[in-house]
Amino acid sequence: MPVQLKVLFLAAEADPLIKIGGLGDVAGSLPAALLRVSDQMAQASGQEVRVEVRLAIPLHGGVDRQRFKFKKAASFRVFHENGPIPGEAWEANINGVPVYLIAGWPIRADASVYTTDTRVDGFKYAFFSMAALELARTLDWKPDILHANDWHTAFSIYALSLRRSRDPFFKNTATLIGVHNLPYLGAGAGAVMNQFGLPSAINTPLPWWAQNMPLPVGLLTTDQIVAVSPHYALEILTPEFGSGLDGFLRSRGEAITGILNGLDTALWDPANDSALVSPFSPDHLSRRAANKTALQRELGLKASHATPLIGLIGRMDHQKGIDLAVQAIRQLANDPQLSSQPWQAVILGTGDPAIEAEALRLESDFPRRVRAVLRFDAALSRRIYGGADMLLIPSRYEPCGLAQMIAMRYGCIPIARATGGLVDTIQDFDASPDSTGFLFEEAQSAALFVALQSALRTYPDRDSWQGLQQRGMNRDFSWDRSAHAYLDLYLRLVATRQPGLLQNNSR
Repeated sequence: MPVQLKVLFLAAEADPLIKIGGLGDVAGSLPAALLRVSDQMAQASGQEVRVEVRLAIPLHGGVDRQRFKFKKAASFRVFHENGPIPGEAWEANINGVPVYLIAGWPIRADASVYTTDTRVDGFKYAFFSMAALELARTLDWKPDILHANDWHTAFSIYALSLRRSRDPFFKNTATLIGVHNLPYLGAGAGAVMNQFGLPSAINTPLPWWAQNMPLPVGLLTTDQIVAVSPHYALEILTPEFGSGLDGFLRSRGEAITGILNGLDTALWDPANDSALVSPFSPDHLSRRAANKTALQRELGLKASHATPLIGLIGRMDHQKGIDLAVQAIRQLANDPQLSSQPWQAVILGTGDPAIEAEALRLESDFPRRVRAVLRFDAALSRRIYGGADMLLIPSRYEPCGLAQMIAMRYGCIPIARATGGLVDTIQDFDASPDSTGFLFEEAQSAALFVALQSALRTYPDRDSWQGLQQRGMNRDFSWDRSAHAYLDLYLRLVATRQPGLLQNNSR
């Protein structure tokens, strides 16, 4: 008999219902990929694994209720110290995945998905996390795996650990928490935890200051911690990236792994991208040149195939290192040895007003070379991926990152800091014959400048450059690859928590 594996997947957002950031991509793609690969994947033991994955997110006000057909799935009550809070769930089927949208008065229709007030968000997401557990109980659907993501749903992991010994329903449920951005611990949500019956985790290996924060208590009590790239899984064990939890995380080292996020290869396909004037593929790379010419003209820059066009797309904040890129481009323009070398640059994004001002000042100082476009423009970002020659990704830290995967898929060579998922996805030009981009170590504009110089020196060598492009375009960043790794992990967790599930279903 096939092994039936029930997975309850919790997230704050999921594409296409509602998407704010990278988590929306993960929650929107991974569950469907798990269904696909479970139909293809045979275990070494001869067992066939069938995954039944159900996704739950809050019913945010921004969800388009007209686009998706919802039906009432369940009503329940969530414990709160001031009295039970009524909740309900609405169900839709998206890409073959049953999706539950949980509603209740703590999830206000007029509120954004995330705010800057952790106390407000804490109440909403604590309710959602507890409601997701009540939903499973109401449906009499016992998950084998509870897969939570980030601090917003870590409440559920901690709650299940507290209930496991006295609640037969969740006795055999293994737990996993995905870490997409460790610094966001849920600080300030301690009082909310207590209101929902979740005490501080005193007398535990957690630092005293983290004992009433949702992500740390989730990390403490989960069976498995999964960082969103293998390199980030190592980085969070260090003081630089551990957000004060590095010592505690090292004590849980055997329970930590890294699985690289995937990319929706149908959504990001240069051969079928309507935003491009000339779709192309690795086998028809020459067609890409028309996109560069069109982009240069759109930006009011001189159209020239011989002039390398540098792209920069991203949120203008400290983490993304956009300030480093602006400084490096300015250094490039001011360097007397490079002043005559042709190059152009386009910067697209919004964020920190100070960084925006620096980008505008760069354009003003070098109007023939630089364009700063301070807005969110999804179509223009695609044209930059499909037309620029190289993409700067100077992140101070980057748990996984999608920009480098998209850039490589579109033949745009990444120049990135050697951190997080950027290390796992980019093969450095100076270090590997299978290179796909350029990496630099230190989060300093001078280090980026050196990498940028190397890329500009390589650009005129068309054979080398096209080799970089084709190797990058042929890399497999699909979600199916990630789903295989998650399914292997799920099976290991289930084998530990309920070994009879696999043994009793063996052929």
